[in-house]
Amino acid sequence: MPELPEVEITRLGIQAHIEGQILEKIVIRESRLRWPVPSTLKKLKNITILKVSRRAKYIFIITNQGTIIIHLGMSGRLSILKSNVPSKKHDHIDFIFKNKTVIRYTDPRRFGAVLWTTENPEQHPLLAKLGPEPLSKKFTAKYLYQKTQKKLIMIKQLIMNQEIVVGIGNIYANEALFTARLSPTRKCNSLTEVECERLVDELQSVLKKAIQQGGTTLRDFLTPEGKLGYFVQQLLVYGREGEDCVQCKNILISQRINQRSTVYCKTCQN
Repeated sequence: MPELPEVEITRLGIQAHIEGQILEKIVIRESRLRWPVPSTLKKLKNITILKVSRRAKYIFIITNQGTIIIHLGMSGRLSILKSNVPSKKHDHIDFIFKNKTVIRYTDPRRFGAVLWTTENPEQHPLLAKLGPEPLSKKFTAKYLYQKTQKKLIMIKQLIMNQEIVVGIGNIYANEALFTARLSPTRKCNSLTEVECERLVDELQSVLKKAIQQGGTTLRDFLTPEGKLGYFVQQLLVYGREGEDCVQCKNILISQRINQRSTVYCKTCQN
């Protein structure tokens, strides 16, 4: 599933090609995504793209008439193509531009979303309650420490809660907890402010590195240019259960937390 780095890579990939361009029309081949694709999109003609931005795992294509909101779901991706490239089975939506560029939305599992709003997109019901961006100035050690003090849940559950901080998915939660030397099973209210500072630093560090490496390709993710994400080569714990810890050489263990695979080192993380 694309996490924040993969969504940011996708945003950056399409931004250079469509900002300031005229969206001539939208072709919808399949409207049955996680939520039905609004029929309004079919009626949009010759609108100007003002900006491409992101909030959490949502991409905003901001136009002079409203905002297209895209969520990639479990297997969605956007590709930059020429207008003469034929569609394939899971190519559900084409955004066709006057400069002959096509942004194609592909989603084999159809768990993503393509929506439309004429209001402030950040106030959309899907986004209104989201927490701060992890790479923003609002996400600080003090903020995280305050959020942990009355929580009896495990720290991994907290940092994956989108109302606490957005965009931290399973891959990067595993990695940051390892480099922060914190067990994913630690109760939130047991963390000190120093440990929260360490965790904030490591979360921000791992996300920045993943963005620099083009994200992480495990199964479906490709950049809009069709390239793989190379951060997979730098994963220290995720997907490595049963292998040696890179630090102490003890065996990495795995358990399910909130139905998500969690890999960690009992020796290095406490």
